[in-house]
Amino acid sequence: MNGKFATMVVIAAFALATGAAAQPACTDCGVVQSVRQVEQQGQASGVGMVAGGVVGGVLGHQIGSGRGNTVATIAGAGVGAYAGNQVEKSAKKTSSWSVAIRMDSGQTRTFSYTSKPAVREGERVKLVDGGKRLALVAP
Repeated sequence: MNGKFATMVVIAAFALATGAAAQPACTDCGVVQSVRQVEQQGQASGVGMVAGGVVGGVLGHQIGSGRGNTVATIAGAGVGAYAGNQVEKSAKKTSSWSVAIRMDSGQTRTFSYTSKPAVREGERVKLVDGGKRLALVAP
């Protein structure tokens, strides 16, 4: 065995023995820190408020007579408008999933998904398509 080849064999054996084998670092890999569902209240357009105010006013008008009738109509319209606004917001609420990942670089990145991702806390993942998808990585 010539001297140059023997030196290369010794270096390779040392690298394998110490775990210093040249393996490129994964810049898109990390560990899942948290997976949580996030609900966002919908935005009201005013339609629910107007419809609720009309219905509440009509129902309030059915109560009492004279000044009591006027007060009941106004109160019914106010309560109906508020209720209609809240119903519209609830009907338009959205739900998403937030996944926080501690990247190998030490940085924490958070991604949002419309459906529940198939990953759990503590699992090692790789970002696919810039984080649009997550792939499990063998430990």
